[in-house]
Amino acid sequence: MSDLEKNGPVERYLAAIEAAATTDCDAFGPEMILDATVPNWRYQVQGSTAVKAELSRWYADAGVFEELKRTPLPTGELVEFTLRWEEGGVPHAVHQAHLVEVTDGRITKDQVWCGGRWPATLLAEMAGVNSDAS
Repeated sequence: MSDLEKNGPVERYLAAIEAAATTDCDAFGPEMILDATVPNWRYQVQGSTAVKAELSRWYADAGVFEELKRTPLPTGELVEFTLRWEEGGVPHAVHQAHLVEVTDGRITKDQVWCGGRWPATLLAEMAGVNSDAS
């Protein structure tokens, strides 16, 4: 990974997600758009302040990327990840795909697809289903 990628806007965004520090993330353009598809809903948030507030609710607890795949695109990156964290003593995870657009070194749009937040009981249930399929 080049120094530019290490300090680029997507890298800073991902570091902020892991650290639960999206309110301090400097990677967003002032008119950034968050276009989110979540279970049974789709909505948009515009403006870096509003986006940071929304993302701070999504990523309120520090976590770690269990899976992380970054695919460069002409306009930014496709980022796919599974993030794990502990919330109130209960392990949780989320699986997301982000189509991130970058203009002039700032993130201008993040189109997100999220499968939902999964607590430990649901993770255990999914693990049992996944192991039965093998």
